[in-house]
Amino acid sequence: MNPLCGRCNLVVYPTEKVNCLDKYWHKGCFSCEVCKMTLNMKNYKGFEKRPYCNAHYPKTNFTCVADTPENLRLKQQSKMQSQVLYREDFEKNKGKGFSVVADTPELQRIKKTQDQISNLIHLPSCFPFVLTAAYQSSAGSQNYNYEPAPEPVRQAAGGPPPSAGVGPAFKRYRAVYDYSAADEDEVSFMDGDVIVDVQQIDEGWMYGRVERTGQQGMLPANYVEAI
Repeated sequence: MNPLCGRCNLVVYPTEKVNCLDKYWHKGCFSCEVCKMTLNMKNYKGFEKRPYCNAHYPKTNFTCVADTPENLRLKQQSKMQSQVLYREDFEKNKGKGFSVVADTPELQRIKKTQDQISNLIHLPSCFPFVLTAAYQSSAGSQNYNYEPAPEPVRQAAGGPPPSAGVGPAFKRYRAVYDYSAADEDEVSFMDGDVIVDVQQIDEGWMYGRVERTGQQGMLPANYVEAI
């Protein structure tokens, strides 16, 4: 029995089936929840089992926990328990020989993680809030205030047919992100450039000329806005 589409709830046949986010989709139904741009397995981002494009992926926020008397009591109790366990471990190993362990990169990473967790536990009591965001040692830091440029979805190659535009032809647009051409028939531009003689090719791509450089070619529609 063929499954139902996660978007339109109609039957999905094998020739048009996309299996992603624990659901089945028609290829045309696998699109961003916000802007409805058609996605594929390379450029989608899943959130709560729903597909999003890079530009509209929900942002992650920090959660702050007030430094209440109960939280202070739990922190002090954890500190005392840690001291008791350390003393017990010290008494057990008193008089025993210790073996030298090589200071490998993995051990250095673990030590650095433990030091940072220890610093969070021993924050001064006057500090009003304690961030509860999990420490990610291998993933590196993330900037939650920066909105990256969306990834263009290339659906068709080649220059635009003279009369194949979907919307009104020869409109003016302004670039809202930098873009470097990935193929010979594309054009590069910078944030703020004016694109003229623009023709719509499909929902994801346009064809136009960069007024600053005079170069023309295909460009992603979600990198520009009409002016």
